[in-house]
This record gives sequence, C-alpha cells and structure tokens, in this order.
Amino acid sequence: MKVIAQEDERIESGATEGARRASGVGPDSAADGVGPNPEVADKATRRRFSAEYKRRIVRAADRCRKPGELGSLLRREGVYSSSLSKWRRQLDSGELAGVGTVKRGPKAKPTDPRDKRIAELERETRRLEARLEKAETIIAIQKKVATLLGIPLNSADNTENG
Repeated sequence: MKVIAQEDERIESGATEGARRASGVGPDSAADGVGPNPEVADKATRRRFSAEYKRRIVRAADRCRKPGELGSLLRREGVYSSSLSKWRRQLDSGELAGVGTVKRGPKAKPTDPRDKRIAELERETRRLEARLEKAETIIAIQKKVATLLGIPLNSADNTENG
C-alpha cells in the first residue's frame, strides 16, 4: 500500500502542476488570498500528455477499488474519463509501449514495386509521345518545303512499288 501512495504522490505532483498552470491557479494563490487570475489567456494551448504519464494514470486508475476513488483521481489530475478509456485502448494496442512517439495522420502504405514500374513506363511513354510529335512536325515541314521548291520526295510507297 505504501508503493501505491508514493506513486499517487508522484502523479499528483506531476500533473496537478500542469492543471494549475492551465487554470491560472498558482501553487501559492490560495496562501496569499489572491485567487485565480481572472484574465483569459490569449490562446488556449492544447494539453499534451507523455506516454509515461498516460501509463501511470492508467495504472493508478486500475488500482482504484473503492467507490468514488476513480472519480477523485480523475478530478485531481484534471483528466476526463473518455481520455482514460482512450489511453487504456492505446495501452492494450501497444501504442504506449514507450518506444517513441506515434506520428499523427494517415499511415504510409508500403510502395508496390509494380506501381513504381508503372510510373516509370508512363513517364517514358509521355517522353516518347512528345518526341514523336516533334518528329511528325519536322516531317510535315520538310514535305511543305519540298513541294515549294519542287523537289520530288521519295516516299516509302514509291520505293516499295518501283
């Protein structure tokens, strides 16, 4: 039971400090009689919890056996029950294993080598089509120049027939 109390004290000292900062209540505000700061912060900052903190809260919540004990823990830490259930799911799925942070956003899909090959072939096809268009344009210009100058052209049809 002594270990549980020590861990609860560590949780209490670590998280309530962040909750005090978020609410504007300092550690000495009750002692000097001033109370919380009535001014609203310019921009609210999103609270971020480390994986270690989440694991500690889930372990502490799992140790709560008496009625009202879990609610007391959540109020003391400034954590919603929905966050606790989300952290439990993360712990079960291994996201809170402590290996590092999990990147947000859609997960990258492994690239298929066939997709890479298809992209290469499409690029080459576009390149070759552009070359073909240039060659056809040059041939058309050569034909026009030849007809203007009166030069007979040997076409493939004439050489095959004759």
